[in-house]
Amino acid sequence: MKAIWKGGISFGLVNIPVKLYSGSVSHRIDLDMIRKEDQCPIQYVRVCKKDGAEVPWDQIAKGYKKEDGDYVVLDQDDLASVAPEKTQSINIFEFVHEDEIPSQYLEKPYIVEPEKQASKVYALLRAALKKSGKVGLAKFVMRSAEHLAILKVESDAILLIQIRFDEDLRDPSEAKIPNDIKIEKKELDMALTIIDQLTDKFEPEKYKDTYKEDLLKLIKKKSTEKPKKKGAKETEVKPKPKAAPKDDLLEQLKASLEAIKN
Repeated sequence: MKAIWKGGISFGLVNIPVKLYSGSVSHRIDLDMIRKEDQCPIQYVRVCKKDGAEVPWDQIAKGYKKEDGDYVVLDQDDLASVAPEKTQSINIFEFVHEDEIPSQYLEKPYIVEPEKQASKVYALLRAALKKSGKVGLAKFVMRSAEHLAILKVESDAILLIQIRFDEDLRDPSEAKIPNDIKIEKKELDMALTIIDQLTDKFEPEKYKDTYKEDLLKLIKKKSTEKPKKKGAKETEVKPKPKAAPKDDLLEQLKASLEAIKN
């Protein structure tokens, strides 16, 4: 693994030199945009919306659009003047219980590795977090942006979980959420039975990205096929007919339970 950030964790007057590694990896399959007839790759260019002319990088600036349609132009000096001070420190400023943090705040995990000379103090922070049952709230700067995070213990490692600022979350009340629906006891009991039947221990290694596997199989299959002759009609793939939904909610619940049993 390659470290993406180096610095230190500030814990009171103690500083722990550490490296950050990304705690997740993308297995997404990248598909290029190509011209269908000759497989020519598509290239994107920066063009002016008014005259269609390509704009070189040295003529591009940042702009904030006002209500009247005009822009406030911001150059690199303007942006640098308000950018957060670049520090190489993860500053723990508070400790909280992890269950106080709603899941929608959690954003991105990082693995925290101590420098060799900091192994003892790293182990001390790890032991203190474990014993207290709390996580450390911290701020740090990465890629010219300030982030909020928690430091928690997972197995023998300290993880830094980047979390969202409150202002970055949308209020669920913005959506049309029904709150005056009457639920019959039979319907609720049946729904609880389905939940009970489907309840199991969370084992993340069981869950696979089936779309990726299916896409790789399709790519492998198509790569060995002979190219179609020009003018040949493609076979139309008809969607499988779906069963019509039943109007009776209780009947749907019963059918769901029967499907689970079978």
